[in-house]
Amino acid sequence: MKVCVIGAGYVGLVAGVCLAEKGFHVTCIDTDAEKVKKINNCIPPVLENGLEDLLKKNISNNHFVASSNLKRAVAESDISMVAVCTPVVNGKVELDFLRDAVKECGSALKERKAYHVVVVKSTVPPGTTDEVVLPILEKYSGKKAGVDFGVGMNPEFLREGCAVSDFMHPDRIVIGGIDRKTIDKMLDLYKAFEGVDILITNNKTAELIKYASNSLLATLISFSNEIANICALTQNVDIKEVMAGVHLDKRLNPILADGSRAKPGILSYLEAGCGFGGSCLPKDVAALVCYARRKGEYCKLLRSVIQVNRKQPEKLIQLLHKYNGSTKNLKVAVLGLAFKPDTDDMRESPAIPVIESLLQEGVHIKAYDPAAKENARKIFGTTNIKYTESLREAVVNVDAIILITRWKEFRNLHTVINELGSQPLIIDGRRMLNKGAYIRYDGVGLGNQKEGLDKQVF
Repeated sequence: MKVCVIGAGYVGLVAGVCLAEKGFHVTCIDTDAEKVKKINNCIPPVLENGLEDLLKKNISNNHFVASSNLKRAVAESDISMVAVCTPVVNGKVELDFLRDAVKECGSALKERKAYHVVVVKSTVPPGTTDEVVLPILEKYSGKKAGVDFGVGMNPEFLREGCAVSDFMHPDRIVIGGIDRKTIDKMLDLYKAFEGVDILITNNKTAELIKYASNSLLATLISFSNEIANICALTQNVDIKEVMAGVHLDKRLNPILADGSRAKPGILSYLEAGCGFGGSCLPKDVAALVCYARRKGEYCKLLRSVIQVNRKQPEKLIQLLHKYNGSTKNLKVAVLGLAFKPDTDDMRESPAIPVIESLLQEGVHIKAYDPAAKENARKIFGTTNIKYTESLREAVVNVDAIILITRWKEFRNLHTVINELGSQPLIIDGRRMLNKGAYIRYDGVGLGNQKEGLDKQVF
């Protein structure tokens, strides 16, 4: 089967390369000629673990190619997957990129005689595939959906930083379609993925499943952060201990036959921190709230999820003020710029409001991130902020350190601090550090501590 993937961003490029790895012949389309050139030279435009190796392998064996010729790619393929950007502006999903791609796809279908399936992989509000995409395809192709071509919806559930692994080893595959021929074509595509639960539904349900999934994850994070904020106001209480007790509920952390705990990945969303970011959770919750409002539903819970998350980075600035009457000319190291580890993506990163606040207060900043330095320069410039090449360089001669991103490298912070012989204030925005390893330490969800009994799980 030949596959056309329209859009070479995080979703489209990963999907295309992984489908090529599964044995399909894939053409990945993008309007950016420079990006297409880089991809064909085996240079991925996004940072993703394992992506470069798979790209090199499948370009060399002719299973994958990038192109700007959408018309030809659609004409020569059996299925097209639309994975273009659908940004949210003021809560509303902008569909201009999607419309443009679908118009061109429809024009290409004029020349296609065999039944071709167009699949929306972009995250879109319920009804978009049936009420926006399908009519455009019919108009520009002059053909009839369900007779001459199929239309489906196949949401992605990829996490940046481990998107390749998520695509190759999915926990579920959701397939929406307008008819049986559409669904069967998509099932042919995914039969290469054995042992995976496949949910077959209609397009609107498939669209809403994606929003519901991301909204649940965002809600868990904001719930944990709200509990953390209560802990911070309660003497001798630590959110880490509170959530450790919550996690021991066997409905969250099942006890296996041998007595050990399953420790499911969902528990990571029940860890307190300085808020979620990225290209998915913030915009998807906002988009679902906007969609519901148009339907007459206010969505109090999801609005609160957004509010809690928006205010969470402020907690780090408040902790800095707690120990410093004036922050002007203070020297602060910011550790982590990307919204999460293993990516250079800074979209909606908590680092952005934190650094903006520090700059407004006249703080001198040294910033370090293993991957996101260049993206940060585009956002903040270089006035009163120095981007360092190493963790050690970042924390030399500073008054305070604010940790924002959960990079594994930062677990070694205590070693670096001890070697330098300095004792800056440590503000742990992810609660990933051992608080006992630092003389001056504070973090999200940590109430004023007294001497007391060590708390253990027996």
